[in-house]
This record gives sequence, C-alpha cells and structure tokens, in this order.
Amino acid sequence: MPLEAGPVDRTTVVGGGNTVFPRGEHGKIVDAPATILTSQQRLRLNPNKDHKPDSYEDLQLDFSPVIFSSLERYLPPSMLSVDRDDKAKFMREILLKYLPHGEQNRAQRHRDYKHKIISNYQPLHRDIYTILPSSFFVPSFLKAINENTEESFRSIMSEPTPGIFTFEMFQPRFCELILSEVENFEKWVNEVKFRIMRPNIMNKYGAVLDDFGFEAMLDKLMEGFIRPISKGFHVDDSEVTLNVCLGKQFSGGELFFRGTRCDRHVNSGSQSEEIFDYVHVPGRAVLHRGCHRHGARSTTAGHRINLLLWCRSSIFREMKKYQKDFSSWCGECLCEKKERQHQTIAVTKSELLRKEDESPV
Repeated sequence: MPLEAGPVDRTTVVGGGNTVFPRGEHGKIVDAPATILTSQQRLRLNPNKDHKPDSYEDLQLDFSPVIFSSLERYLPPSMLSVDRDDKAKFMREILLKYLPHGEQNRAQRHRDYKHKIISNYQPLHRDIYTILPSSFFVPSFLKAINENTEESFRSIMSEPTPGIFTFEMFQPRFCELILSEVENFEKWVNEVKFRIMRPNIMNKYGAVLDDFGFEAMLDKLMEGFIRPISKGFHVDDSEVTLNVCLGKQFSGGELFFRGTRCDRHVNSGSQSEEIFDYVHVPGRAVLHRGCHRHGARSTTAGHRINLLLWCRSSIFREMKKYQKDFSSWCGECLCEKKERQHQTIAVTKSELLRKEDESPV
C-alpha cells in the first residue's frame, strides 16, 4: 500500500553506543476506517487527493498535527469547507472513539509529562527545532528531494544489497548541533533529577526527542523528506526505518542484516546472499524496510550516536492479518513457493512419463 493510502505513525530515535532516542508510543496515527459514524456522517473510503488540508500545528491537540492533516483528506465533502476548529473536533471524536480507554489515560499522562519537560527545559540551539533544509542537509540530498524523481534519488544512493539504501544526508554542523542539544538535555535531567522515559527497557541511556520539543520538526522531516524517498524506491508499501549516524568517534557498532521475513519466518535461517554488514559513517543514512531483519554489534570503543526514524503503517499491519502469501518480500516464503513449484513440476513430469510408458506402442 502506498503511504497515501492512510496516515503513518512516525517514531524517531537518536542513540548513543547501542542505545536509541525514539519518539515513543504516544501520538499513534490511526488509519481512516471507511465505516466510522460521527454526527451521522461517514468518512470517505478513499482520500480526496485534490484537497489541500489545513495545518493544525498551532492547535493544542490530543494527537500529532500530522494525523489531522492526513485524516482531513478522508472527511466527507460537506466537512471540507467548514471551520478548521470544527474539523479538528470532528476528527478528534473519531480518533478517541477508536482509542481504548486505558490508552487514552496513558496518552494523557504522557502529554502531562511532555508539558512538564517543555515548560521547564531551555533549549540550547533553538534553530534546530524547525526544519531548515539548507542548514540540515547536504546539497546533493536536497537537490534530489527538490527534483523528486526516482532518477534523482538513485543519483545519490547506493544499494549495496537488495533493499538496503545508503546515502549522504546530514551536514556535519547539524550533526554537531543535535548532539550538543541532546547532551544539554541529559545534563539538565541530571541537574534537576528529573526522571525521564527512556526509549525502551533495553536502553538505559538516551531520550525521546519528541518529549523535549522536536515533534513538529521530526514530523516535517518524515513528511517532506523521508516519505518521498520511500515512494521513489517502492518501499512505502511497508514499514520503513531510517538510521543516520551522527557521530562521534567510535569503533565497532556495525549494523548487520539477515534478509526480509514475515512474522511466521522471523526466526528462520538466512541465505548467504542475505547476509550483509554495514559500517556507520557520520552524516550518512541507511534506509530499509522494517521487516528486514537487522541488529547492531557492540560498540567496542568510543561513543556512537545514531538518529533513527521509524515510519509505521497501520494499513500494512492490518493487511498482514488477511494476507497469506508474503513471497513478494519474505525470503523464506519465496523459498517455500519455489519448492512447491519444483514439486509440482516433478509430479507432473512423473505423471506424463507414466502415461507415456502405459500407452500402446
């Protein structure tokens, strides 16, 4: 499914050593069901691609502003011309209706947590909290984005193994500034003895970037820069991961990839052609499907910090519930399919030979 088929959840990560700083589980984007009823009106089955949605970034909302802008394309025609606040209220009721009560309470607690941080933390480099393309990205990347063609993207990328794309993305100065900001935040956390939420139970270090003000910038990063690349390389029909090394000096910490797999085959072995190791270079990005099995080796010396951005598609997750054949992208499913085809050919050949032997001379 193309990303236009519905809103996509975005999780952002920055990590030191083998740790990451993700966006967290809050602000999940919900795809637009076609049968939701609110105020006796239905959402559209397909989005209105000709409609230009409003921006909701200046409103205090329960969900990410990007969700509302994406969902607006699914509103019934009679709702498209109403006041923005009325549209926001309409969409909020829909989203809350499909969010479990316990999840609503947890989301509210997280909003309170974020508000407490943002109200007290003083950013060190305020200019990086807003997308500044010419200051963030290397010229070659920016040129490819502006041209927005598969040819322009391929001109800056390499594909060292099928499904793994690497390219120069961030300028060294931007990497330095964001590292400095994260370090400043960690320093503030230690000084005020504020207990922050870490990325997950496996990471004892790091901080959720959205929690201290980067949410709007990162949403624009995904919408304006990562989504076009994902579409250009036809990996937008699944969940996509962007991994960018920010620095610093380090040894080890290589990424290793072991082939794409569906849920049923996630623990299966790897073919020799599926094995690939990648060495991080500061400022350089790696883009791959979320279902591409991967991991990171230990950092043996120094300090490695990476920024990760996970684009999660609830449409892709929902479709997997009904799909039975994953051979188009699961390596193990493809092997099983080929084996069934070989067996069918062998049986057919054997049957033909038998009939030939039984036929009268």
